[in-house]
Amino acid sequence: MRVITLPEFGSALELIEIDTPQPQNGEVRVRVHAASVNGFDLAVAAGSLDGVLEHRFPVVLGKDFAGVVDALGEGVTDYAVGDRVFGVVTKAHVGDGSFGEFVTVPTATGLAKLPVEVDFARGAALGLAGTAAQAAVDAAELTEGSTVLIVGATGGVGNQAVQLAVAAGATVIATARTALGIAQVRMLGATEIVDHTQNISQAVRTLHADGVDVVLHFAGDAATVLPALRSGGRFVSTLIASPEQLSVVDAVVVPIYADPTPAVLGRLADSLAAGRTSVTVQGSYALADVADAFEAFSDGARGKLVILP
Repeated sequence: MRVITLPEFGSALELIEIDTPQPQNGEVRVRVHAASVNGFDLAVAAGSLDGVLEHRFPVVLGKDFAGVVDALGEGVTDYAVGDRVFGVVTKAHVGDGSFGEFVTVPTATGLAKLPVEVDFARGAALGLAGTAAQAAVDAAELTEGSTVLIVGATGGVGNQAVQLAVAAGATVIATARTALGIAQVRMLGATEIVDHTQNISQAVRTLHADGVDVVLHFAGDAATVLPALRSGGRFVSTLIASPEQLSVVDAVVVPIYADPTPAVLGRLADSLAAGRTSVTVQGSYALADVADAFEAFSDGARGKLVILP
């Protein structure tokens, strides 16, 4: 099968042919119809996770995927060949990713059935971004009338978080700059916009003198947006590893990570299928053009970028 790989640290990405993998006990093999780009993929390609996670070279990149089950490993009873599925590659090592024609994944985590109402491109765009956004909004403990600043609102995680926060009854202040970005987050439910190239905290304090109840931090320097938070507020971030990274006295700092359990994935997919939420797919790329997709991601793509093997 064709895959995009990182042959070794420091090398360029390569499109190569490798043997099609066989599913192990408790796994299914998925014929990938779409995958999507995440910051994790760029970090792997840059060698930033060397020494953090085990890498098995040549590393096949990719976390998110959507497709059709085409083979079952021993012990699998809750999926059948032909099932439409989506999810996130959750193996402990890096190297068996979704940027290829097939991927093998365990059924216990990172996998759920994809409703027929959701196409493969949107399914592939939902996994990591959706579960990260859900974890962030859960950690925010939003209530009716809460004010929340979402930094990185035009990205994949931010798009989902805006919708989830609005559904929780919060007033959403979103960061955006371009006319398209502003229109996008307003369509998703944000009622106030601040320019992320300006002093975000100052702009927020102009709108809300006492600061906001919650900051959801998905982009940029945490220290620069922390002053937007009111005393006693909650600062929830996907970009910090521990609360000790920030000097905070009178606020709660919560680092969060995506948790793609089947239950959470299923809830996100059902919401998308019912039209309660949406996924913005900004562009799609052939497998051979993953490097171009990475460049577009680095340039600040709105929504998600999809890879079509």
